Amino acid sequence: MPEGHRVVITGLGAVSPVGITADVFADAVRAGAGGIGPIESFDASGFPRANAGEVADFDPADHLKRLDPARWGRSGLLAAAAARLAVTDAGIDEEQLTAAGAGAILGTTSGESAVVQALAEQWVAAGLSAIDGELAGQTPASRIAHAVSTELRLFGETQTIPTACSASNYALGYAYDLVRSGEAGVMLAGGADAVNRLTHAGFYALGAMAEDVPRPFAADRSGIVTGEGGAVLVLETYEGAVARGARIYAEVLGYAANCDAAHMVHPDATSIAECIKAAHRAAGVEPAQIDYICAHGTGTPTNDATEVAAAREVFGDRIPPISSIKSMLGHTMGAASGFGAIACCKALEQDFLPPTANVEEPDPALGEGVDCVPGTGRPARLDIVQNHGFAFGGNNVITILGRVS
Repeated sequence: MPEGHRVVITGLGAVSPVGITADVFADAVRAGAGGIGPIESFDASGFPRANAGEVADFDPADHLKRLDPARWGRSGLLAAAAARLAVTDAGIDEEQLTAAGAGAILGTTSGESAVVQALAEQWVAAGLSAIDGELAGQTPASRIAHAVSTELRLFGETQTIPTACSASNYALGYAYDLVRSGEAGVMLAGGADAVNRLTHAGFYALGAMAEDVPRPFAADRSGIVTGEGGAVLVLETYEGAVARGARIYAEVLGYAANCDAAHMVHPDATSIAECIKAAHRAAGVEPAQIDYICAHGTGTPTNDATEVAAAREVFGDRIPPISSIKSMLGHTMGAASGFGAIACCKALEQDFLPPTANVEEPDPALGEGVDCVPGTGRPARLDIVQNHGFAFGGNNVITILGRVS
């Protein structure tokens, strides 16, 4: 690849089912703490399976300085709050963001799904004429990234990427390209989604919903649990970060994306393996250098088996420790690989392997050498880590992060 700026991550913002702020999030993940419980954001009494990973006690007014919460949907508010936290964590002020041409690239699966749900309820209850026009104006998915740029007064490129459950990794890759090429000195990237009836019903109808909690890589895994949250990372040039004395969590070494388009919902091991290989080439690393894989790890029998098969194709008998934080958060959809990236950054900073919670017996059918770090995190020196994001339609994205010495 042509030479460009080195790109580093200097700020982390997490609004998650296991806590708000990156430090609280990391402590919970390391402990294997669960953020899954009965759904409270809508009436789920008609569903035989009614758990989700919701962000408890989230008051946007506690975090936002400019946005009026009444005028924005929940996904945008989760994103904007995470972005505000990430910028604070990075120690960068708004004047510096403006000077650096900063913008926001945010991923999502369902956009402003909670807003659409509210509109549908109005329509069903009292007819089309009862729909609140002002509420309808909150529906565009583009408003998720717009919320971030409005809250922080960013004037750079602002885009919402709707590539479903791999969207945060797409956003990280695009933001990396913008900073690496010099088009922007700083970018914010990540994703956001809100728990809603449509997504929950869809996964239930597919037969992909777990009975109680997700158990990725476990012998008794039965599916996903939907989740929500906002995950945002601050990316900037290495030179700029060093010049302002910033703390650096990790360097973005490279990424790769592909689309196998083989099946609407069934992942393809060969395509995923090719994406991993391409990410390694882009990052200039060999498989033996990868110390940890933050898996997509949904907890469905098919996803986990396919993901391990793809890893075997690349790593052979030496598969690095591979764990899934969805075991604690649920599947946060468009925010999922954003939370994965935050977990990777904290793992590099704090020298630990994030765990897969809720696993008592790893699935022997996955084969020998699969270390899913069951239960709680454990100490480990990590230098290079790999973050997975897969989505329906065969959209695969792999990001590679490394320790900066």
